Amino acid sequence: MGNGFSHVGVSTHDMDATIRFYETILGFPRVAENLTRVIEGGTLRQVNFDLGDGQYIVFMEPNGIRGISEAYDTGINRALGLPAGMYHFAFKVSSLDDLQAWREKLLSHGVDASAIIDLGTAKSVFLSDPNNIQIELCCHVRPFNETDLHQESEASMALPDQ
Repeated sequence: MGNGFSHVGVSTHDMDATIRFYETILGFPRVAENLTRVIEGGTLRQVNFDLGDGQYIVFMEPNGIRGISEAYDTGINRALGLPAGMYHFAFKVSSLDDLQAWREKLLSHGVDASAIIDLGTAKSVFLSDPNNIQIELCCHVRPFNETDLHQESEASMALPDQ
């Protein structure tokens, strides 16, 4: 192990909006697309986006498949009753200038992006994709070291509406 990951698979109800976001706004090339006709009825559309270094994010859009609700929550966290950041994707950004440029690009596309947040070892911008999945654009400002182990802190949590 230790070679990164092959892919992460997640779901969408709107593949076209997902493609616009990941390919057009974030710039991840769409490298594979497949439509599977399910023998029992319905279809499963699958699109692979190249994140670089042989790693992919794969979105699946089920339509009319028996046993798969048309209304499940693709955002993961809300469906589990968790705050937005518990399950999220964090994409590397190479510099603080690039992080600021990405934030400005997102805002110019009408994407609600946070201010740059200082997390100590990294600075990040947070946003949501069309599937209500939280995205973090993360620029590491220093490597982890022994002082990062066994830390304790205090914070408030914004819990989802129940």
